[in-house]
Amino acid sequence: MKIGLDVLGGDYAPESNILGAIAAQKTLKDDQRLVLFGDQEDTVERLKQAGANPDDFDFIHAPDAISMHEHPTKAISQKPNSSIAKGFVLLKNGDIDSFASAGNTGAMLVGAVFSVKTIPGVLRPAIATNVPKLKSGFGLLLDVGANADCKPEMLNQFAILGSLYTQHIYGIQDPKVGLLNIGEEEEKGNNLTISTYPLLKENDKINFIGNAEGRDLFTDLADVYVCDGFTGNVVLKLAESFYVVTLKKGMKDDFFDRFNYEQYGGSPILGVNAPVIIGHGISSPEAIKNMVLLSRNMIESQVVDKIRSAFN
Repeated sequence: MKIGLDVLGGDYAPESNILGAIAAQKTLKDDQRLVLFGDQEDTVERLKQAGANPDDFDFIHAPDAISMHEHPTKAISQKPNSSIAKGFVLLKNGDIDSFASAGNTGAMLVGAVFSVKTIPGVLRPAIATNVPKLKSGFGLLLDVGANADCKPEMLNQFAILGSLYTQHIYGIQDPKVGLLNIGEEEEKGNNLTISTYPLLKENDKINFIGNAEGRDLFTDLADVYVCDGFTGNVVLKLAESFYVVTLKKGMKDDFFDRFNYEQYGGSPILGVNAPVIIGHGISSPEAIKNMVLLSRNMIESQVVDKIRSAFN
C-alpha cells in the first residue's frame, strides 16, 4: 500500500505536513508506505531535523506548489511539477493507492475528475464531511462544496455514495438517509428538494427516512444527510465555528470537541476512481496524521470498488 501526501499544500506547509506525516508513519504497518510529494531535498532535511528517518518514507520530487488563490484548472496544467499535479499523475498510473492534500480544494477536484476520473454512472462527485452525533459517533453530510448547483438526480446519487461510505468506513449497516430540508413534510422545500424526495423514496439502494431539518443534524435521526453543495458548505462552516466559539469561551465539552476538524483530518471526494482526500487549509500536524489514516482506511475498505460496483 502506498499513501500519497502533498507536503506543500496548506497554510502551514511544509512544516505541519511533515510533522503530521511523521506521526502517521509511526502507526502504519511495514507494508504501508507514505509517499511524500514536495521538494525532496528540503523534505528530507526537515525529516532529519524532526528526528525522523527518511528511509521510512518514499519521495516524489515536486518542487512547485499551487497556492490557495490560483485558478485550479490553469494551475494544474501550467504547473506540471507541482505537488498536486504530480500526485494525480501517480494516482492515475496506479503508482500510489490514494492521494491527500490540504492545498487548493479546486485543484484537488479538477485533478481528481480529469486524472482518475469520475466513476462511470456517477453524474458528479461529492465532497463529504463528518457530522458529530449528540450521543456518540458521526453522521455524514454531502455535498459540502463540490457542486453549488445540483439536479435532483445528483442528490439521489449522493445518497448512494454516502450510504456506501458510511457502511464501509463507519461500519453502520443499512445507514439511514435524510434529505436536508426546511420541514419534515414530503411537500416542503424548494424545487430541488421537492423533486428529489420521490427519487430517494423510490431508491431501493438506500434506507430513506424522509426529510431532515437543521435541528436534526446532530441527532440519531439519520446517518447520512444529503443536500446541494452550497447548502452543505454553509452548514459545514457554521458547524466548524461551534468548536472555535467553545475555545474562545473557555468551554470544555466532549460533544463540541468532536467538531474539531483535526479529529477526522479531511473530507473524501466520493464518486471518483481512487481515494482522494481534501484537508482543511489550516491543517495542523494532528489533522494531517488523521488525513493519512483516513486514506489508509479508504484503501483497506475498498470503498471505491464498492461504489464502482453499485453504479455498474
